[in-house]
Amino acid sequence: MPEHVCPWWIGYLLASPLRRFFHKPEQIVSPYLKEGMTVLEVGPGMGFFTLPMARLVGSQGKIICIDVQKKMIDSLLRRAARAGLADRIITRLTSGDSLQVEDFANRIDLALLFAVVHEIPDQEKLFREVLTTLKEGSLILISEPSGHVIFPRIFGQREKPVY
Repeated sequence: MPEHVCPWWIGYLLASPLRRFFHKPEQIVSPYLKEGMTVLEVGPGMGFFTLPMARLVGSQGKIICIDVQKKMIDSLLRRAARAGLADRIITRLTSGDSLQVEDFANRIDLALLFAVVHEIPDQEKLFREVLTTLKEGSLILISEPSGHVIFPRIFGQREKPVY
């Protein structure tokens, strides 16, 4: 596992109900979700966004969760089972070299990358892989802590991006 990946035990803090004072998952993602959608979530941690999204996509929707840490995935699955949402969530443990999402090509309606891009060593490859999963007209929702990502480097621009 890369050295700069968030330690698994911080996942408990990230999944804490207190985090809702800063990030309200339903409010952030609901404008982009409809029942029956398939969502790719890279770096879901212990499911802070996963569980609300699973409720929003309904019984016919799916949330595909990709993470490099087994303890994060295991905790997410336990929380999903307790919430009665496990049947809507597919998890995949990856090595960190690839998302291993070839089987989801052109099947994803929304990709969520929330505070995870800065942890990925090859960000260009990350975006190439995510783009292969998206259906035509799909969206990518990216949110990063200030100062963690240098967008000109990611997108190959030389000038400073406009925010």
